[in-house]
Amino acid sequence: MIVMAIDPGTTQSAFVKWDDEKKLIINKGIINNYDMLSRIKSELYDTLVIEMIASYGMSVGQTVFDTCVWIGRFIEASPNKHSLVYRREEKIFLCGTMKAKDANIRQALIDLLGKEKTKGCSKDIWAALAVAVTYAGQIVNGANYE
Repeated sequence: MIVMAIDPGTTQSAFVKWDDEKKLIINKGIINNYDMLSRIKSELYDTLVIEMIASYGMSVGQTVFDTCVWIGRFIEASPNKHSLVYRREEKIFLCGTMKAKDANIRQALIDLLGKEKTKGCSKDIWAALAVAVTYAGQIVNGANYE
């Protein structure tokens, strides 16, 4: 199964195209959201998976709403099925705790996949990889991701 995973942003988004059978990153990057729309329409993949924003009762600013609009646009652009993954699901699946921070998630991905398979990941690409691995491991493989 090929997953196109996105960590969405207001003007640009990180993506990872993930081959779950080979446990391999096919492509990755941080690109302008309009370019992401084109990529979503033209790339070959089985499922589009996007990190979804969750409400924790705090007030939010305009950037959160702008990101939500882009999430909807990405879903609309996809010719394939889609799924949403929440950050809390990534934390629990990869680290076993809601208290996990970005550094913990990054280390969990390195531990799970190995340094060689995560080579070249940086910034928000780690978040997109976490989306892909969580979806594939938790949703598709029933949390057995060895």
